Amino acid sequence: MGICDDRVVIITGAGRGLGRAHALAFAAEGAKVVVNDIGAELDGSGGTLSPAQEVAEEIRAGGGEAIVNGDDISDWDQAGHLVEQTIEAFGHLDTVVCNAGIVRDRMIVNMSVDEWDAIMRVHLRGMFCPVRHAIDYWRAESKAGNQRDARVITTSSGAGLFGSVSQGNYSAAKAGIAAFTIVAAAELGRYGILVNGIAPSARSRMTEDAFADMMRKPEDGFDAMDPANVSPVVVWLGSAQCTVSGRMFETAGGQLSVADGWQHGEVFDKGSRFEPAEIGALVDDLLRTAPSPAAVYGS
Repeated sequence: MGICDDRVVIITGAGRGLGRAHALAFAAEGAKVVVNDIGAELDGSGGTLSPAQEVAEEIRAGGGEAIVNGDDISDWDQAGHLVEQTIEAFGHLDTVVCNAGIVRDRMIVNMSVDEWDAIMRVHLRGMFCPVRHAIDYWRAESKAGNQRDARVITTSSGAGLFGSVSQGNYSAAKAGIAAFTIVAAAELGRYGILVNGIAPSARSRMTEDAFADMMRKPEDGFDAMDPANVSPVVVWLGSAQCTVSGRMFETAGGQLSVADGWQHGEVFDKGSRFEPAEIGALVDDLLRTAPSPAAVYGS
């Protein structure tokens, strides 16, 4: 018996890395898994279903249930087909894990609009489209008196929460995911849909070159950067046991914390319109009592 027995879970970008680890972990806890992956390269080019097929075969070899889906989740109609195929295959849908992503790292002064758009399409549109189709299904179920313990897990990043030099596009997209997470949680709780996010640190195609020393696998002992370390948190968030919503969890190795986002600062109220020349001294006063921001990665 597992904490996800009979639950049906879609995982995007599940052919490799974190997505693969999530798929195997959900299956180990009794979930029926839809392994979505187009098999693209790290920059989004190419595509083959073989990584997703290998994951599904590994799940089935272990006695679990899994199907493969090769839809492009950033395409509205294909994302809809992903949800339709899931319901046709398993009869219902309980959890969507938005994991798919690519990188196009570049300093802002050298970044092209195509490199910006590619990141936004995969990370933001590729999150919104499948979640939006799943919401339609869950709302209909709720209105029919069959409310499900629906769960959405988004994937942000430390880059999205704090920024990362040479990743202006990626950081902006991941920050957008974090904001979407709290808005979706506020809007969808009435339908029994809980929405949370993770900001993981783990070895993947995105990190093993950029952070080679940190991500290197140790010769012995605990491998803190193994992506499988992140998956237990995701499985719990995707289970009916989860009762929280609208939170962002930083997780790496054996560490787990709740990230705290923007907060209102101390307010000075003049009671009338400011003069531009007044602002500098006022900002100096406010900054003296404001907490220092977390450092941007790579700065």
